[in-house]
This record gives sequence, structure tokens and C-alpha cells, in this order.
Amino acid sequence: MSEQPLPTIRITYCTQCQWLLRAGWMAQELLSTFGTDLGEVTLVPGTGGIFTISCNDTLVWDRKRDGGFPDAAKLKQLVRDVIDPDRDLGHADRKGHTSKDQTQKDPA
Repeated sequence: MSEQPLPTIRITYCTQCQWLLRAGWMAQELLSTFGTDLGEVTLVPGTGGIFTISCNDTLVWDRKRDGGFPDAAKLKQLVRDVIDPDRDLGHADRKGHTSKDQTQKDPA
């Protein structure tokens, strides 16, 4: 019986822009959320303003394409959508998250 390899995350960051701490923080967020469900999280130094995050060779975030950097909740949702779309991420998950506007509509 052959087991599927665990998902891998690759965060490529620009050393010229000094985005190592941001890349490390995002790696920590993913490891804290997905833990042993990930095979590895790799930080890859680059140049030229690059900041990309891929999961299993699927590009989930590109700073230039997507306009900046994802917040932690958005990044977790994007990775979850690749590795386990049915997984519940809790209160910050878009499936279970209720916006303030929706909760304030009913004054009763």
C-alpha cells in the first residue's frame, strides 16, 4: 500500500526587499495551522521583488499578480483549497465566518 506524499509549500521571497521575516512568519502560520499535514515548508531566497507561495507546484499567491501580500487567514484558505478543500479552518474560515454587516442587519 503506497501512501500519498504530504503537501509541500514553497515561499520564494526577495532578499533585496528584506522580506525574509514576512516569509518566515507566513511559514509559521501555515505550520501552526496544518502541522503534520504538511510535508515541508521551504523558504527560497530570490531577487527582483519576488514573493510567491506555491503548494504542490500550484501557485497560490504571487505578490505582483495578486497585489501585495495575503493576510494569514486568506493564505490558509488558499492552501486549504489545494490540500483539503473540505477542511474547516474555524472562525476565520470563509464558510463559517459571519461578517459584522450580516450580524448587525437584524436588530431584534
